[in-house]
Amino acid sequence: MRVFRNNLLAGLLLLAAAWQARAQELNCTVTVNSDQVSQTNQQIFRTLERSLAEFVNKTRWTDRVYRENERVNCRMFITVTNFDSNRFEATIQIQSSRPVFNTSYETPILNYKDDKFNFEYIEFQPLVFNENAFSSNLVGVVAYYAYIMLGLDADTFQLEGGSDLYNKARAIVTQAQGNNYPGWGQTATDNRTRFQLVDNLLSNTFREYRIALYNYHRKGLDIMADNNSTGKQVIAGSLRLFETLIQRRPNAFLIQTFFDAKAEEIQNIFSDGPKVDIVQLKETLNRVAPFYASTWNQITY
Repeated sequence: MRVFRNNLLAGLLLLAAAWQARAQELNCTVTVNSDQVSQTNQQIFRTLERSLAEFVNKTRWTDRVYRENERVNCRMFITVTNFDSNRFEATIQIQSSRPVFNTSYETPILNYKDDKFNFEYIEFQPLVFNENAFSSNLVGVVAYYAYIMLGLDADTFQLEGGSDLYNKARAIVTQAQGNNYPGWGQTATDNRTRFQLVDNLLSNTFREYRIALYNYHRKGLDIMADNNSTGKQVIAGSLRLFETLIQRRPNAFLIQTFFDAKAEEIQNIFSDGPKVDIVQLKETLNRVAPFYASTWNQITY
């Protein structure tokens, strides 16, 4: 009997370990804000919020093995601007972060707002992702950003480690085109579409972005706990990579997305600790991200 109990306990421990090893990839907080909608019955928005949170966090997005502590922390803020029956007009803001080695600090990776998020939703309808078919703009947009966040996270740990995930996001774009929902197309007047974002991430034209993303995090931030000075020098060098990119593509979309997430962090990094040449640094930052000039002016250390 004792042997049976021991074997049973061992089996349960193995099952628990296997379950933990196959934990879903995202740890996502979903918020649906309906303050702009004059709707007395708010239940449908609460149901949508719960359904989306369950969908994002319980879907297996990849075949990769993620332990519980490796799940990507992220947020989705959906602001409903118009609601009529089962039709929603909304915006969605996506934020993701990842831990820095040997610290309790979470570094922001993405902070992006998509203003073109229209969809249909009937309360309590199941949300199911099928990577071979596009059946819902709600599911399609959320799945697309799930892959973008996972890809960016992978890129910070391994050089171009997120390519297969970006390709899954691009497949959703291909399926979505022709469904008449805004935000998916390639247009001459709008370079901030879902098509443009994933196309740029996969294009060799913007390769410096992904090199900078990897160097900044894996070779810079992750060593700062052990060697603050070297980490800061690597981060400064990674930012200089953007100068090559803007010479080829001024006002590149990806540069804007990088600094939307990183501007405050960069200002904090170089305002404390071992000194680096902030004169050269600020010249670089003002060339590659002049839209954050007021933030760079606060680097005075």
